[in-house]
Amino acid sequence: MSTDKRRGIFFDRDGTLMEDAHYCGEPALVKVFPGVPAALRRLKDAGFGVFVITNQSGIGRGLITEAQYRAVQEEFLRQAGRDSVDASYYCPDAPGVPSDCRKPEPGMVRAAAAAHHIDLGRSYFVGDKSADIECGRRAGTRTVLVLTGYGSEQHCAADLTCRDAVEAVEKIIGRR
Repeated sequence: MSTDKRRGIFFDRDGTLMEDAHYCGEPALVKVFPGVPAALRRLKDAGFGVFVITNQSGIGRGLITEAQYRAVQEEFLRQAGRDSVDASYYCPDAPGVPSDCRKPEPGMVRAAAAAHHIDLGRSYFVGDKSADIECGRRAGTRTVLVLTGYGSEQHCAADLTCRDAVEAVEKIIGRR
């Protein structure tokens, strides 16, 4: 294990860090969950890399454009704290399209880890869907299922289950 690599936290966006607005193409619909901006700042202050990893199949399905995704992401970053997120990765592919980036495939996590020198074995993936948990597992991270969004309906074996992203951050920082 290389000592120059840092720990990272990979977050799903919709349903995990913000309300799931169902193929959100309107910045006005972005509502970051309470406490998320401060929680992300705490992770950064503790030395973690912070990444958003999101499937955006609405693009591949023709329901939203990439420009709409970018506008929504800009509003998300404005509300969450732009300097609290190292990078955001999205996959526009629709289900059924061969894809190495669409969660549960770990392509976006691996790309972020390579670009930002992240030690995946010491990192976490936090999300509200079984695809998020499986993505983290395939990438070699520990996993946290949050009960916001679709989390309470999921049946998967995450390493931790938390009420929300804020509690997930508290537990991750507590496990340093």
